[in-house]
Amino acid sequence: SLDNITDSVSIAAGNTTNGSSLNMLDHPYGIFVDDKFNLYVADSHNHRIQRFRPNELDGTTVVGNSTIHFPTNVVLDADAYLFIVEFFESRIVRVGPDGIRCIVGCSKVAGSATDQLYAPVIQTFDSYGNMYVTNWGNSKIQKFLLATNSCGK
Repeated sequence: SLDNITDSVSIAAGNTTNGSSLNMLDHPYGIFVDDKFNLYVADSHNHRIQRFRPNELDGTTVVGNSTIHFPTNVVLDADAYLFIVEFFESRIVRVGPDGIRCIVGCSKVAGSATDQLYAPVIQTFDSYGNMYVTNWGNSKIQKFLLATNSCGK
């Protein structure tokens, strides 16, 4: 029960010290918990996404240093694709078996055009697959409609 927090609070990731070891985080932002209770953390100052399995304090880097810059949010979809918001790059990328693919803000130039973001922080999906992004630098929330292919998938 969240009404009685005396015995129900524990550390799920990190050890209260900023760092880059597997049991440390440096300015964690967004988190996502999957259906197996794995915790995904946007470890922004380490430029990585860490996965922490239940009851384990050492994480695994699932996306790392040279491929993303200052992540602020992470979402895992039903097909096991990670969607990552990169604040300073003003873009959102998708990571899966085919590698990293930019899906919004691919020019990495901050802006206010419909295909640009400016300092995005959080993104989420609705039940139809549409994506919503907090576009902090432009003081707006943008909605991106799910595009379907010709087969209706």
